[in-house]
Amino acid sequence: MSVATGGSEAAAAGGGGGNRVFFQSPPRGGGGGSSGGASREDPVSAAAAVVQVQQRRHQQGKVTVKYDRKELRKRLVLEEWIVEQLGQLYGCEEEEMPDVEIDIDDLLDAANEEERALKLQETLVDCYKPTEEFIKELLTRIRGMRKLSPPQKKSI
Repeated sequence: MSVATGGSEAAAAGGGGGNRVFFQSPPRGGGGGSSGGASREDPVSAAAAVVQVQQRRHQQGKVTVKYDRKELRKRLVLEEWIVEQLGQLYGCEEEEMPDVEIDIDDLLDAANEEERALKLQETLVDCYKPTEEFIKELLTRIRGMRKLSPPQKKSI
């Protein structure tokens, strides 16, 4: 992913502040006999590159903060449990399983437990094993969960 939002403006504004930037000259052929003009350009371009990298890291950090990590972890554990249970219900591995999609956010949008159970029964109509226990347990596990889409805004 490429991010290009105001990199040169921020570099120009932050150049004289309290930030420390360390330079390392690239290795040259013969040693230390470079001209004054070339040695001045290299540190400036290196400083701009360091500032851009720091900005990208900061922007990437903001993206991950928008989601509640605890909710993401709960969702991942639930999805792993669902895959395991579907494997038992269909009697096969995940790769061999029929195309069954259980959308947790869709279930959370349902008005009540009965509507959620009906959606799950419709999804599992091709399953030859009893699904009542799975449905009951899944409804218990999603109780109290929140939708993850769209991301929550968190002030920093």
